[in-house]
Amino acid sequence: MSATFTHRVLPYDGVNEFLDGAVPFLGEGLEADDRVLAVCGVGLEVLLRDALGVDADRVEFTDAERWYAHPSRTLADCLGDAETLACQGRRLRLLGEPVWARRRPLEVLEWQRVEAIANIAFRETGAAIMCPYAATLPPGVVAAGRRTHPETVRGDRTVPNPAFVDPRAFSARCDREPLPPPPVHADELKIDRPDLYWLRAYVAEYARRTPLPDEDLQRLLVAVTEVVTNAERHGAPPIVLRMWTDGARFDPAFVCEVADGGRWPPDAGFGLVPPRRSEAGTCGRFGLWAVRLLCSLVQIRTGPAGTVVRLRLALPPGFGDGG
Repeated sequence: MSATFTHRVLPYDGVNEFLDGAVPFLGEGLEADDRVLAVCGVGLEVLLRDALGVDADRVEFTDAERWYAHPSRTLADCLGDAETLACQGRRLRLLGEPVWARRRPLEVLEWQRVEAIANIAFRETGAAIMCPYAATLPPGVVAAGRRTHPETVRGDRTVPNPAFVDPRAFSARCDREPLPPPPVHADELKIDRPDLYWLRAYVAEYARRTPLPDEDLQRLLVAVTEVVTNAERHGAPPIVLRMWTDGARFDPAFVCEVADGGRWPPDAGFGLVPPRRSEAGTCGRFGLWAVRLLCSLVQIRTGPAGTVVRLRLALPPGFGDGG
């Protein structure tokens, strides 16, 4: 694949500005025989179909709510498609409007991080990604869009984005705020010598007091095993596991954290970038990346006081707080 990876933001204020940037982008892909995807809501799909005419049938339209369901899984699926196409000598061309409305602050932050990390993950695939950002979005979301895209589209022009921030530096900023302390009712277990079978049984017994779906419980057990093993091998005592339920009535979550006395080096990676397919057989490469795939959200903090890996899995709305 000889094409250069591009990741551009399309800020728009109204229909004309959106179409002026999106239609040429999609048209170039159709002309080059790229695989062309448009991920957007129904309203924008109607506009694009009308503007593209008969060429619209060659574009794969996908509902944005379904596409942007989970940060790490969406990144993994899209990257897999881009790598497959690159091996075939073709290019993935994606017009993707992230879904920002109705997301909680923690979700927004993780999607912004994905926008940044995409610049690392896709850089050898030759993919072309354009992300429309409406002027009606919250100012903080629009500002973050300029920091996570190297280029900005203005009509038929593409210009370097002076606000662009190095992806790893942007990700580090996402973790700048300290995590809120566990609640006083959190279940706490000090782990001296992990017996992983007994540990999984302990976590499962606690989790079954909540309405955590069975499928998510199995994901949780795999994720906890990975994080505790990592703390034992690379961290320092004491290792402490805590569990509780958290969140507002309409945004509840099961929370499990593993804390230890070790400190990760700045280049640890934190499992943010998906391993390349050529690394699939390399021992240990999928650890924290797999944990991110398994959980709704993973938060990591490391410093002089030690390291905390906090796993969150969504609970059914209406569960509320509880211990």
